[in-house]
Amino acid sequence: MMIDPLLLLQAYALGVFPMSDDRHAEDIYWVEPKKRAILPLDGFHLSHSLAKTLRRDRFRVTANRAFPAIVTLCAEAAADRPSTWINGPIEQGYRHLHELRFAHSVEVWEGEELVGGLYGVALGRAFFGESMVSRRTDASKVALAWLVARMRFGGFTLLDCQFMTDHLHSLGAAEISQQNYLQLLGDAVADVPLGEGRSVLSAGSGAAAELAFDPLSGLAEETDSPLAPAFTVSGPVSGHAIAQLLTQTS
Repeated sequence: MMIDPLLLLQAYALGVFPMSDDRHAEDIYWVEPKKRAILPLDGFHLSHSLAKTLRRDRFRVTANRAFPAIVTLCAEAAADRPSTWINGPIEQGYRHLHELRFAHSVEVWEGEELVGGLYGVALGRAFFGESMVSRRTDASKVALAWLVARMRFGGFTLLDCQFMTDHLHSLGAAEISQQNYLQLLGDAVADVPLGEGRSVLSAGSGAAAELAFDPLSGLAEETDSPLAPAFTVSGPVSGHAIAQLLTQTS
């Protein structure tokens, strides 16, 4: 079964997302939580230890360089997570959205080894975080820190975390009502022409996602932005600059 990409995007715009009961389950179902976890982009909690990790550039961080590998890593069983909700149709659906430039990943590398990251869907000025994974201490925190910083640079207004966890709460996530979430969501996707049918699939995520992810993907060109070059040009991006931005805005 293949999840239609337009249906998937329309569901996100309504506050609904797919899940499965198990990695090996065949069916999916649609979820609309009564309480929603979001991470305010000006409220990311940057601990001293995480700031030190960022500034030392212990990890190399990229975007959209290894999307299929990140989804597969997120779907793998682990000691604290014997099974996941990412089944075959869901994995295939997000790979398709990535090919259409709506789904994006942030990858964390130690040398040439992929040791963590996250992926989600960008639509307008909203990013819907789907899953994150860590195979080294702080790897998922580093990915989220970079995501928040890049989203701020891109002009996003909503980072949806779906369900609250202790891990997300420690990083600044807050739980809000469905009504408040839908108000934030409506503002964030107001300019996305989903009513125009399948033609929207050719447009990709839009300008906010390009600003946020292209510099980490090796696709950005130099600009006259007043921000530090580390945020705007192709190639390596400084962890020190990421920590500095988060310190200024958190």
